[in-house]
Amino acid sequence: MTWLIGTILATALVQQVQCGIDPWVSPEYKYIHQFPLPIPPIAVPLTSYTDANKTIDFYQINIEKFDAQTYPDLNKTSYVGYNGTAPGPTFHMTKGREAVVRFVNNYDRPSSIHLHGSYSRTPFDGWAEDVTKAGQYKDYYYPNAQPQRTLWYHDHAIGITAVNAYFGQAGFYILNDPNTDVGLPSGEFDIPLMIAAKQFLSDGKLLSPELERVSLYGDVITVNAQPWPYLSVKPRKYKFRILDASISRTYKLYLAADSDPTTRIPFTVVGADAGFLDHAVASTSLVIAMAERYEIVIDFAKYGGQNLTLMNERNWQTNPDYPATDRVLRFVVGAGPALPTTDPGNGALVDGAHLANLNVPNSAAHPVIDHSFTFERTNGQWLINGVGFENVPNRVLAFPKRGRVERWELINTSGGWSHPIHIHLIDFQVVKRSGGRGAVEPYEAAAFKDVVYLGMNEVVANYAPWDGIYMFHCHNLVHEDHDMMAAFNVTDIDLSSYGYSDKVSFVDPMIQQFQAKPYSGTTDLAVVKNVTLRDFANLNAYPNGLAVESALEDYWSKQPTATTLVTSVKTSGGASPATTTTKVSTTKTSTSKASTST
Repeated sequence: MTWLIGTILATALVQQVQCGIDPWVSPEYKYIHQFPLPIPPIAVPLTSYTDANKTIDFYQINIEKFDAQTYPDLNKTSYVGYNGTAPGPTFHMTKGREAVVRFVNNYDRPSSIHLHGSYSRTPFDGWAEDVTKAGQYKDYYYPNAQPQRTLWYHDHAIGITAVNAYFGQAGFYILNDPNTDVGLPSGEFDIPLMIAAKQFLSDGKLLSPELERVSLYGDVITVNAQPWPYLSVKPRKYKFRILDASISRTYKLYLAADSDPTTRIPFTVVGADAGFLDHAVASTSLVIAMAERYEIVIDFAKYGGQNLTLMNERNWQTNPDYPATDRVLRFVVGAGPALPTTDPGNGALVDGAHLANLNVPNSAAHPVIDHSFTFERTNGQWLINGVGFENVPNRVLAFPKRGRVERWELINTSGGWSHPIHIHLIDFQVVKRSGGRGAVEPYEAAAFKDVVYLGMNEVVANYAPWDGIYMFHCHNLVHEDHDMMAAFNVTDIDLSSYGYSDKVSFVDPMIQQFQAKPYSGTTDLAVVKNVTLRDFANLNAYPNGLAVESALEDYWSKQPTATTLVTSVKTSGGASPATTTTKVSTTKTSTSKASTST
């Protein structure tokens, strides 16, 4: 009997290799869809400050090591995460209430926190060299002023982002707008799903990506840190906020009933990186790359008493296939009749239904490519236009004018590798894709994005509302760390005549005033409320973004049709002094973030 079982396993292994399915690299996980989906805890403010103009809520997150049981039959897995959980606590924020989040580093590796999807000022954006070392804390000041969206916070420390994020430093940050209700599922029917592929050692510990220089795809698919979980759902509509938090793996997701696995069940895409789509888009598949977020609505009404599984396409681009990487999450639909469509968030959702006014930049009015960036591999290094982030004198590659629309072309020449490109500060629209898939997906075309999955792309964006030095990079975190990251400098415009002038210059992300400080071991909430939050409020760092962009639009409308500007910028953040001469067009700005084309 033992010999027979061994023969069967060996035969199956040969068949997997012949079909392009690699054998397990991690220990085989034998409990697929047997454990429930964990839901991350909710972050709770510890104190708040209110004056005549604003309210700021204060939170504290501790970066710390902890152990959790990932494989039931192996040792516990060591993680390093936020408040002892992976994913970290979920922030549910209300538009119009600002926040200060204090991150305390109780571990031995440096950290830098990026709130991905926020137009934070540069000292609070997670500049890679602006690290918080062991025994220090840093206060990050967030505006919470953009349209509702699914953001996430994660590590961004130079050279070790992949390691830190992979071991657990990532969490959801959901910005809600009580004035925007389009009748979608909410509350218990609005569920965040952080998908991340991992690789484990024989003792149940994580394989570290520290020595990896190409990619770590992983053969164990986790959702909210649980390998292949299940979720019990009612026969009604749910909204899922899907984030690819893998460090190297991309997905092409689809939904099928276990009873009929060859028939793909449609769902509706309603949101992307920067919030609601212009209109709902029905689809039977979803391409999602590292750091991208999509919000989808699945209607389980017709599937009472059945199991549905969120699947992953095999043979998808450069991602290796393993025995179970074609599965992600099982939905166990409760028996009984469909719940009434009169229930909140369970009404009709029609393909093409209008969701939001995006005020997209007029890409046709700006046909000229302002910058072309080539993402390439040269002599074992991952570079942008031949430059890596370690090349300090040359790493600022663009100087867009504050409040101007630019079109960027992003080109992938690195052979068989794909690159999800993230541009900080802005939202953009994908307007063109050539090579690879050869087309912009319908749900991409209806969205604002901050990550684009790169074959060859163009990006149209309004570089506003703030000035300063921001990063852009590949979000395959192995590539980012080695060394596919650069910077752009949004050059300042004097808006004092419009009533907007910074009390502190936020151009330099490494401004000493806001860098990490030693942590005493306790947080005095009275001092936080009466001093720290008051001082942040008095900075007036986040005036009304739409009003600032309106002022910028008026400013540029009064400029000559072509002006030569020379800008000299110096930053202690590592960007060398640089001078650029640029022709300025009369293109109008958008009142949203930006637009991109792939």
